Amino acid sequence: MEKVNCLIIGSGPAGYTAAIYASRAGLNPVLYQGIQPGGQLTITTEVENYPGYPDGIQGPEMMVHFENQAKRMGSDIRYGLATKVDFSSHPFKVEIDEEKWIEANTVIISTGASAKWLGLESEQRLNGYGVSACAVCDGFFFKGKEVAIVGAGDTAAEEALYLSKICSVVHMIVRKGEMRASKVMADRVLATPNIKVYWHSETDEILGDKKVDAVRIKNNETNTTQEIPVSAFFVAIGHHPNSSIFKEWIDLDDAGYIKTIPGTSKTTIEGIFASGDVQDKIYRQAVTAAGSGCMAALDAERWLGEKGLH
Repeated sequence: MEKVNCLIIGSGPAGYTAAIYASRAGLNPVLYQGIQPGGQLTITTEVENYPGYPDGIQGPEMMVHFENQAKRMGSDIRYGLATKVDFSSHPFKVEIDEEKWIEANTVIISTGASAKWLGLESEQRLNGYGVSACAVCDGFFFKGKEVAIVGAGDTAAEEALYLSKICSVVHMIVRKGEMRASKVMADRVLATPNIKVYWHSETDEILGDKKVDAVRIKNNETNTTQEIPVSAFFVAIGHHPNSSIFKEWIDLDDAGYIKTIPGTSKTTIEGIFASGDVQDKIYRQAVTAAGSGCMAALDAERWLGEKGLH
């Protein structure tokens, strides 16, 4: 069985940053990229809010930069998916691609979270061309334009309010006759003049050839449809953290996010650390994920030193 000093699972901004710092600390990290090498940024287009790119950069290109930097520092970057773990004893054991096991002195979990989608063909076809799961990331590109957002929870309310400050009209599609968001957030939405709420409504289709031109919604009370011309369509029905293989070993919250000790990347098992969106349900930004990846590598280095393993 192969044994490594520092195993990093996942390859978004958190995983690659952890690899950069772990390499510089001499931990000889091995990183498995997972099912989506580069993470969620590989399905975005223009990234304008990451420091150091004054002219913006395409998400996939940015992740290539992250990967190349980690490699240059000496990280061992591999294709492969962690399919099972055994954290019952040290060294920890992680199964890759259901076929081989690796022993690791320390593990950094950076498996991220995946946006929940409606399941429409047009939603996936126009993803990155007006369809987005992150208003904070992509709303700026539709400044002064009419946009639509689907969702009814606190996240949807927050994103609708954010969009209302930069877009001319925000058409908010809500499946029921009330919002799931907290009362204070729902009240703020309803008090915002340029947010128009469509109750008892569902998204029937996103319309457009090479970009979003409109959305067709269906009212479930009247059984009628209408088309709303919009330039963008934001999906805000939640995320699910990619944490299922860890649930019997480390503590997760009610939504499945890995619990970390506040101010650290430490989980409920010594020597196991978590960074990025798998443990962050609040910010979910590339820059915060990268920051937490740095924290995880530094925490891992200190822990290995305390245990005499580094």
